[in-house]
Amino acid sequence: MTHTNQNHEKRVVRVPVATLWTAPDSPREADQISLQASASMKDWLKVLDDDQKRELCDENLVQSQLLLGEEVWIDERVADWAKVVVPSQASMKDKRGYPGYIPVSQLVKPKEADWHSEKWAVVHKKQAWLYNGAEEALMEVSYLTSLPVIEENDTLVKVLYPDGVGYFVSEDVLVQKKEDKKAKGTGKDLIRSGEAFVGLPYFWGGMSAFGYDCSGFAYNIHKAFHYEIPRDATDQAKGGKNVPLNDLQMGDLLFFAYEEGKGSIHHVGFYYGDNKMLHSPNVGKSIEIIDLEGTVYEKELCVARRYWSETEGSS
Repeated sequence: MTHTNQNHEKRVVRVPVATLWTAPDSPREADQISLQASASMKDWLKVLDDDQKRELCDENLVQSQLLLGEEVWIDERVADWAKVVVPSQASMKDKRGYPGYIPVSQLVKPKEADWHSEKWAVVHKKQAWLYNGAEEALMEVSYLTSLPVIEENDTLVKVLYPDGVGYFVSEDVLVQKKEDKKAKGTGKDLIRSGEAFVGLPYFWGGMSAFGYDCSGFAYNIHKAFHYEIPRDATDQAKGGKNVPLNDLQMGDLLFFAYEEGKGSIHHVGFYYGDNKMLHSPNVGKSIEIIDLEGTVYEKELCVARRYWSETEGSS
């Protein structure tokens, strides 16, 4: 849930995807490309092998990610780094939002007045290009990137982004009014949106359509329908409505724990119906729909939660 706090500097992300690092010394040689002011997820993914991707998790190097235009609060600066919290990503690690470090060069002070638009352009393709006025590509951004609308016509939507003015092709975005942001979706709506990502490779800490981790996938598919859920699986398993495991519906979140369900929670997926699960498994694998029967997940399933509401929805 979004908190207010007066004792911080507010900044917004000025790159398509900013990674939230555990510490300033977390990035390795292979990660330098992701720290640049013009960072591209695709370029970074090209240089990482599976072992290097696995290390992001095993060595606790990465916490989360943010999209272009998302807000952070700076607690302090450490050389070229900002120690921040992310108010839109609820976490037990800090009641104000998810904590971590982002390079200062990837953040910019927003012009407050500009950021209170009535209309927002929300990317609803996996990725979309943001162009400048000369129809040159500025950057490729992710699903759910949300930017204030300046004006729109049949073919283009003119938006404000943290470093200036850009344009989206109309068919790549949904223009929403601020009050529309309260519209919700059903469990089936969540599944329908999630299905579009089958085949997308897993990425630890991933919060963009260039690669999601298990809880990042759950978080973002809910976010697409204006449901706020915590960032991490352990926190997600404590919120929402408890659902008996014999009464599951499409779109419910399934949680899995070590020691055949008795240990700590380590994974989350969506219930797909017919004893199947839609999930982002782990490094080296991609988002998939699987039968639970006969899998390790069947033994580890420990709890289910529902964040969507049966009374609301677009279907």
